Amino acid sequence: MSVVATVAGATVWVDEVDARELRLRNGPQAAALPAAGSSEGRQLRRWLTQLIVTERVIATEAATRGLTATDAPTEAELLPDATARLEIGSIAAAALAGPRARALFADVTADVRITDDEVADYHARNPLRFATPRTGAYGWLVPAVVAPPLAQVQPAISKHLREALQRRMFRVWLDARRAALVHLAPGYEHPGDPRQPDNTHRH
Repeated sequence: MSVVATVAGATVWVDEVDARELRLRNGPQAAALPAAGSSEGRQLRRWLTQLIVTERVIATEAATRGLTATDAPTEAELLPDATARLEIGSIAAAALAGPRARALFADVTADVRITDDEVADYHARNPLRFATPRTGAYGWLVPAVVAPPLAQVQPAISKHLREALQRRMFRVWLDARRAALVHLAPGYEHPGDPRQPDNTHRH
């Protein structure tokens, strides 16, 4: 049985990737998946490998920190919309479906703070971002044209900036931990690695 990766010295075998792929191909989104054995199919297997090793890194780090799923934030709290998922990346977003991963996210980013100056600067650059829409003709909501005072929107801006910074911090931290702990076998490189032959932009 071939090795696809090691994580902190522990082996990830090809049958684990096979099992993940089989679950997807037997699932409700099977028709949207690329053909097995094609360039895109190999990229899917690389993506699944990245998810598996990321889950292993998270499990290792959570155990080291003594974290459990207890009191983990919800997935909706950490990834409230599609923009948040794009910011953090598809692998991290998929891994955060697990409660221990979310507990780790909370632990890694617990010290993130946003200053009053950062909030004020954001409001100056985006004065209407958190303005309440107006009621227009026929009861339709239309964008506000007058910026609300800073004091009115400060909590919303602070929350927005803090959550974005937490996602960025966790993504950077996770990338660094993967670089330190993960060794990938040839053929299972990151899908975006320009050195692997299937990373070719096509139309």
